Amino acid sequence: MRTGRPLLAAAALALVTTGAAYTFGPDAPPAAKAATPKRTSGTATTSETTTASQSTSCPVDAKYPKRQMRGVWIATVKNIDWPSRTGLPVARQQAEYLKLLDSAVKRRFNAVFVQVRPASDAFYKSDLEPWSQYLTGKAGKDPGWDPLAFLVAEAHKRGLEFHAWFNPYRAAYDGDVNDLPARHPARVHPDWIVKHEGRVYYNPGLPEVRDHVTSVIKDVVTRYDVDGVHFDDYFYPYPGAGTKFADDAVYRKHGKGAKLADWRRANVDKLIAQVDRVVHETKPHVKFGISPFGIWRNKSDDPTGSATGGMSAYDSIYADARHWIRKGTVDYVIPQLYWPRGFKAADYDVLMPWWANEVKGTDVHLYIGQALYQVGSTGTPAWTEPGEIPSHLALNRRHRQVGGDVYFSGKQLLTNPLGVLDRVVKNHYHRPALLPLMKSLGGQAPAQPADVKTQGTTLSWKSSAGARSYAVYRVSSGKAGQCATADARNLVALVPAADGGRQTFAIEGGGTYLVTALDRLHNESAPAGAV
Repeated sequence: MRTGRPLLAAAALALVTTGAAYTFGPDAPPAAKAATPKRTSGTATTSETTTASQSTSCPVDAKYPKRQMRGVWIATVKNIDWPSRTGLPVARQQAEYLKLLDSAVKRRFNAVFVQVRPASDAFYKSDLEPWSQYLTGKAGKDPGWDPLAFLVAEAHKRGLEFHAWFNPYRAAYDGDVNDLPARHPARVHPDWIVKHEGRVYYNPGLPEVRDHVTSVIKDVVTRYDVDGVHFDDYFYPYPGAGTKFADDAVYRKHGKGAKLADWRRANVDKLIAQVDRVVHETKPHVKFGISPFGIWRNKSDDPTGSATGGMSAYDSIYADARHWIRKGTVDYVIPQLYWPRGFKAADYDVLMPWWANEVKGTDVHLYIGQALYQVGSTGTPAWTEPGEIPSHLALNRRHRQVGGDVYFSGKQLLTNPLGVLDRVVKNHYHRPALLPLMKSLGGQAPAQPADVKTQGTTLSWKSSAGARSYAVYRVSSGKAGQCATADARNLVALVPAADGGRQTFAIEGGGTYLVTALDRLHNESAPAGAV
């Protein structure tokens, strides 16, 4: 995906900013990275969300957010994060994935965004598109197992929400269509594609393309227990060598007098609305969200834009995140704010508040895309400092619309550049966090856990019907009042539900223990105390 050329120091500021964002995540090839420097309100994602038994007047501390997205992107294109290379034995592929998940759990993350369709291919058995080449090394070759079923099940075993990440318009990462399997849609429907600067894209202006992409997503949502559907920032191609995107014939047929740029944006908007509708018609609890490029428009082009000087997603790749937010055709947005604080062309201190303002008063959740892959790089001095990303998280606390963060990418969970993740855990993730609650997606808090008791170092309770997991709180001293579960200061664990009639958890230390039951959306029951 992100394959931009190294940027020259003399390049225009706008080009620098463009390269910094479209050469990188959420699925940049390692070589490119090395070379180039109306749903639940967003306010409901804060720790002020309370259970049914709590008073809304309970004091809460922003240092202990009860609900917070803590996610990581796991990219499969070009084997960026997983699997580490093509053709590995199944057991090795599985072990590598589990290592990523265990690293996420160790650091109290609660969600993964796994790329399951990098380029009109599949990390699952599909009658619509061929097997991905990034599994076996050959597109269309059956890997001998169903990766997606395993990916989802293992995430859920660890209490991680699973978002299936799709790239809607990329038909082939490499430009030779003849190398694709015979049944690949790009070969079956050559009128659907546009060859552009060494890549093959589906033409966003074709209704048939929208229908195909939607069918692919509906198929996955129907057959797999995914929690979310996710798009990244790739829509129309990013600016590259300046080649014109060859969609004139389709524009003449379908443009209906609209300006080309407006027509292109409308094509993307139609796909987003169509996918949103189909996802929720198929399974109402499944979330749909997008991680757009970090700059919607610059103030120089639009007085309501951000005070930045980089590439505009609205004008360059025809992605209008403001439209999706205002129309409510997404459940969440994760703008990729892959620049440090004080970076003049695209300052984190400017962009994060701008996005917080965009979702204010809407039903769309806001999480921030963080450039974990940049930590330790030398192109920008700020990234040589281990405190840069932690400073982003501290700033986020001042804006209650910010419901958490998602990090690019998975491999840095293992390398922990400059020890930055240790700082994040120590200062921000020292307690677990429930997922941000999207009330309008339905669900219902399970029954309050019954027969909660402690015996030695074991806390146990009867299983609650419909519970996906349980939250365990510990009040170390004093009485556990009605505000004991208002924020995460007493939260010690989120325990995935086990089969059987009784759940157990190993405890450390005395005090009063409380247990709540959570459904898959993390609707939370009233707490039950141990006896």
